[in-house]
Amino acid sequence: MTDLNVDADSTPAFNVSKVEPGSGGSIATWPSKGDVMVEIPMVDSSQSTPSGMSSADLRSAVQQRYSDVSREPTGDWGFRVGRPFAEALGYPAALLNQLPAGAVEAFTGVGTPALFADVHPGDTVVDLGCGGGLDALILGLMSGPRGRVVAVDFAPEMAARARQNVKLMDQPHVEILERLVSDTGLLDASADWVTANGILNLSAAKEEVLDEVFRILRPGGRFLLAEIALREPLPPDRGHSLSDWFR
Repeated sequence: MTDLNVDADSTPAFNVSKVEPGSGGSIATWPSKGDVMVEIPMVDSSQSTPSGMSSADLRSAVQQRYSDVSREPTGDWGFRVGRPFAEALGYPAALLNQLPAGAVEAFTGVGTPALFADVHPGDTVVDLGCGGGLDALILGLMSGPRGRVVAVDFAPEMAARARQNVKLMDQPHVEILERLVSDTGLLDASADWVTANGILNLSAAKEEVLDEVFRILRPGGRFLLAEIALREPLPPDRGHSLSDWFR
């Protein structure tokens, strides 16, 4: 039996409210126990793609970049990849030791949402942008063989890597889908949890992704994401190139 030490008492729950562009909105978060609310101010930006790129161009560039990362995780990609980064974010070394090396070496998230998801045995979890499968495998340990984890990634090489890692972990209740996270193909109201680790900012169709999240969540289901958010505007010369998009 795998021993997964996650302190459920410290698990935060996150509610996400959709905000109209230009409204100066915020994301409100609060713990699952207690009623203290914290509002995180967000910088509004109308730029949905790098300059000169269409949404389709950006989608292809992101797909290619993460396929390349899967093929060569040790390359210079403009963002951190792999085990040292995962440990720096807070994934315990003992937990990473339980996972296939191929899942850990290609890790590209921005936080540790799987460690904060209060997933119970038998739950259905959807992991958006699963990459090599690190979070999906952890969630698979938490949901157990009576549960189900559906991990979604649109980069073919990443999806193939994740499938191999699922096979190595012998987790038949974890399924890898090669699809857009805005179009998972899953049934309405079918998930107890939806998790995402650093994929929303890469999408030019953020509203569509959130619409899909709300569509597949069951009543009372929960959405837990780790993401990078601006607290102040970028300098005028930043944020316009494809390289900036991957920082």
